[in-house]
Amino acid sequence: MTADESLARFGLVPSEEDLLQIREILAREAEAERAGTGRQDDLARLCCVQLFSHGKQEDILRIWDAKESGFDMASVVDVQFLCGAGLDATKRFLASLHDERAEAALSYIAECEDAGDFDEFSPEGYLQGQREYFGA
Repeated sequence: MTADESLARFGLVPSEEDLLQIREILAREAEAERAGTGRQDDLARLCCVQLFSHGKQEDILRIWDAKESGFDMASVVDVQFLCGAGLDATKRFLASLHDERAEAALSYIAECEDAGDFDEFSPEGYLQGQREYFGA
């Protein structure tokens, strides 16, 4: 599946029922990246936007794992995608997990926050930017 096909099938803000399939697609994209067979396509980015649009905490580490899967994914998956539930809610959730991946994600968010990557951030505003990016 390509990003265009996923966008046509699921939309930028997919239905709740489609989230499971989108999670599976993102996991496959991350695995391909780890194996060195990843594509230079916006499919993984789109999956992250689609999950971000629902703001579910259960997807935060899923998106983080994709971001951490390799060099290309690190640049394609924006740190803001972790924060569909909002910056403060995301930080609280990650801090509550007391797990190595959550601590790494929280630390990275803090670094990016210090660098100004979250200045004037809101999930709604960021989603609007992705609508423009994907022409949706």
